[in-house]
Amino acid sequence: VGTNYAIGVASGTDALKLSCQVLGIGRGDEVLVPANTFIATALGVFDLGFKLIPVDIDPTTYLMDLEDAGKKISDKTRAILPVHLYGQIMDLDELCAFGKQHQIHIIEDACQSHGAKWQGKSAGGAGEMGCFSFFPSKNLGAFGDGGMITTNDETLAQRLRMIRNYGSVRRYIHEIKGTNSRLDTLQAAVLQIKLPHLDEWNLNRYKAACRYSDGLKSIKQLRTPAFNRENQQGHVFHLYVIECEERESLAQFLSKKGISTGIHYPVTVHLHPSMTNTDFPRGACPVAEGLADRILSLPMFPEITNNQVDHVIETIIKFYG
Repeated sequence: VGTNYAIGVASGTDALKLSCQVLGIGRGDEVLVPANTFIATALGVFDLGFKLIPVDIDPTTYLMDLEDAGKKISDKTRAILPVHLYGQIMDLDELCAFGKQHQIHIIEDACQSHGAKWQGKSAGGAGEMGCFSFFPSKNLGAFGDGGMITTNDETLAQRLRMIRNYGSVRRYIHEIKGTNSRLDTLQAAVLQIKLPHLDEWNLNRYKAACRYSDGLKSIKQLRTPAFNRENQQGHVFHLYVIECEERESLAQFLSKKGISTGIHYPVTVHLHPSMTNTDFPRGACPVAEGLADRILSLPMFPEITNNQVDHVIETIIKFYG
């Protein structure tokens, strides 16, 4: 990532939560979070007590819309938590300028973007902290849960090491309130073996994505992901997500042909029944809410073959006639 420090923790969820905790974000504070993301991005609100402010997304990239974020800034806003979603990195220059303009913390959710770069800058290396998950399905995955926080701030790094280890750096001397959230040694060993292969695996994902996009471009009933083909590291395709008509019928048709699909994500983050500490109703993020009814994730993994990609393409073409 290129940062001075990297602190292993037990999961990507803990990475996000501890990053907010170490900055002192708590009750009464507001944090900007994209509406289209996995629930883990927002789960820290429960334990720490801050308020989630959902931000709409760009209709082309599906990433956080900073223009909408600017409209939702208040004097209680302490941080922005952008997500490099599906493997596509945000414009880091624009993001950093936004944080500086509004004088708020930037905590990058890079849990789906291992190896992604914006003009040479890595996901997880632009904000005060970057958060990674090593869940087995990630571009860089362990055999079980694991996570990491990256930062250039020595003070934050020291406090994070204390918080993850019961608030202690010396055995049985607990200087601050902490928790048990260390990166398991076995998972770290697995990750160290896999890490040198990450760029190659990401390139394989990129090639599969290009093949998908070329094969599906003539189908009027769907839209393929928007990405810059001149920048192979701008989108590392943790997921390949299309926007389509008749989604449920298409998913069922593909399933009958032996093709698994997913939906990432069917409910926007502020509309989950569990999100009781946000007062944003349906309609607060219209782009994200509308997208939730149309997106479908196609098979994507480093070892996927051209024949498998072509089989998916041909099956989708048959469905739409």
